[in-house]
Amino acid sequence: MLALAGVVVAGLGFVKFRQIEVATQAVMQPPPAAVTTIVAKQEKWPATLNVIGTMVAVQGVTVSADLPGTVDRIAFDSGKSVKAGDVLVELDTRQERAQLAAVEAQRDLARVNFDRMQELVKQGVISRMEYDSATAQQKATEAQVGEIRATIARKTIRAPFSGILGIRQVNLGQYLSAGQAIVALQSLNPIYVNFGIPQQVAAKVQVGRTLRVTSSDVAGAEFTGRVTAIDSIVNEGTRNIQVQGTLANPEGKLRPGMFMEVAIATGADHPIIALPASAINYAPYGDSVYIVSDLKDPKGQTYRGVRQQFVKVEGSQGDQVAVVSGVNPGDEVVSSGVFKLRNGAAVQVNNKVQPGNNPAPKPEDS
Repeated sequence: MLALAGVVVAGLGFVKFRQIEVATQAVMQPPPAAVTTIVAKQEKWPATLNVIGTMVAVQGVTVSADLPGTVDRIAFDSGKSVKAGDVLVELDTRQERAQLAAVEAQRDLARVNFDRMQELVKQGVISRMEYDSATAQQKATEAQVGEIRATIARKTIRAPFSGILGIRQVNLGQYLSAGQAIVALQSLNPIYVNFGIPQQVAAKVQVGRTLRVTSSDVAGAEFTGRVTAIDSIVNEGTRNIQVQGTLANPEGKLRPGMFMEVAIATGADHPIIALPASAINYAPYGDSVYIVSDLKDPKGQTYRGVRQQFVKVEGSQGDQVAVVSGVNPGDEVVSSGVFKLRNGAAVQVNNKVQPGNNPAPKPEDS
């Protein structure tokens, strides 16, 4: 009887233990994660390289004083356009003009003496030495007149080329030292865009390639240009090659120093899988996506779960990222909620609200 009672108690204990174990596993198993999905489709995208560039003026200088002097007249307004040769600033030249009058009088006298000496030397009245001295005196006075006139001309500061002026940095009556800045002058049409490209793709970028320049700061504006120059050296620090493009800027919307997005064609169209940017799980060890499929748990039961798949991405357009390997057409890819998933996790698909997936979105200001 004791043995029979022990067997009954042991059996009841084992049954209760199994019940507790099953209940514990049911409680510890997390519920399926709610996600949205998209079916992968193959598309053809143009082979483009997206980089960041900086706008640079074709010609840009800071106009400065060539000689010291006092500002006598300011002939420009800040921010206005000027033509090559337009007068910007005139310095006081009263002293130079007085000197010029005195030297011109000496020149006229030297010229008269030279003409008189020329007749006398022909008649043999004076020596050749006196004639040579008069010739030298006449040439010296001519040179002095030319020097003073050049000084007066240098105190009239003109625009070296056509362009847009910056903000005036001098005032009327101000004394300027030699080399002191007066105003910035930039030629804005056409305009350069400078950017760096990795050395791996340098062979695909050639002079004459079309490039597209956009910026969120210039709303709704897209500028097209061409590659006009490629640097002859590779930067040792970044392993990039500097490239220069030229584009038209008739309305002056682009200014030197602006931060721009540059897209340059590097070849023919190539097939890709376009996925929303929210579908990519970026990580230092590699980018990946989660693909939904029928999986089996340790008991052999089938459930809807995800498997992590590493991918290679190449470029983006709007909300989309181009995947060139790792995903096949027809795969059901998780498009949002990837941050809470792990390999083999159960999921529940709810596609009522989808993340942005537009190659050319037009967001509105909130």
